[in-house]
Amino acid sequence: MPEIDHAAVHERTVASLLDIEVREAGPDRVVMAVPVTWKVHQPFGVLHGGVSALLAESAASYGGALSVPAGKSVVGIELNASHLRSMRVGTLVAVATPVRKGQTIQVWEVALTDQDGRDICRARCTLAVVDLGRPVG
Repeated sequence: MPEIDHAAVHERTVASLLDIEVREAGPDRVVMAVPVTWKVHQPFGVLHGGVSALLAESAASYGGALSVPAGKSVVGIELNASHLRSMRVGTLVAVATPVRKGQTIQVWEVALTDQDGRDICRARCTLAVVDLGRPVG
């Protein structure tokens, strides 16, 4: 597999705004992390659940995109996230692994933990495999 410039992939996206880091990326496992600071807090000073969902779908989509043949990509079509524990500071780490990688649909599980390995959120993301260049929707 060719080397991927992870910084270039996230340039000028929400991932760069939130300082999301790609720690590992392959077709069967993706690890991403985001610092939990005021940037990702909701008004009560804890991690916003939408950021957990964003990180989960980002990790699953990255793995999905690395899993499909040339000329194909993936788009998220469903995301289920269960928020298990709140978080105020530290690093939120997402580990995405495939449940099924079919020709038209992929399903990924994502475990989101704090820097000490405590469960923060569990998510499942369903991706549609699409042709590149073909409008989505």
